[in-house]
Amino acid sequence: MNEIFRIMEEDARKTPQQIATMTGIPLSKVKEAIKQAERNRTILKYKAMVNWDKLGEGQVWALIEVRLVPQRDVGFDAIAERIYRFPEARSVYLMSGTYDLAVLIAGKTMQEIASFVAQKLAPLEGVQGTVTHFLLKRYKEDGEVLEGEERPKRVPIMP
Repeated sequence: MNEIFRIMEEDARKTPQQIATMTGIPLSKVKEAIKQAERNRTILKYKAMVNWDKLGEGQVWALIEVRLVPQRDVGFDAIAERIYRFPEARSVYLMSGTYDLAVLIAGKTMQEIASFVAQKLAPLEGVQGTVTHFLLKRYKEDGEVLEGEERPKRVPIMP
């Protein structure tokens, strides 16, 4: 059944019929697996990936490293939840190393991101420090090349 989800993760536009044909799994089983995965949040979201730069609405991206003071009984989870509830936070990861969290955010300007860090993130109780890295250019995201021509993902089989 994981084959179904690998196909959907690669291209969520594939229909259950196409997936059934590709995998050899009966259509009814494919449909039921998808419905069950939506109900139990195995499938979290269907989304289109848009290159906003091509539409003239580029965004400024930043990766913010956050050092935290862990809280008794909950560790980093409570503060991570407060951070991921901010609409600016696109992704939040617990990580090893000098900093505890990596927070990926997007904004319209560098000033908007700086304001988020200064007014919302840094003042949170438990935040000891932050380091902001502005992303200068995105080459590939979520497995997709953003500029230039995408090369075929399948390698031809030679006889």
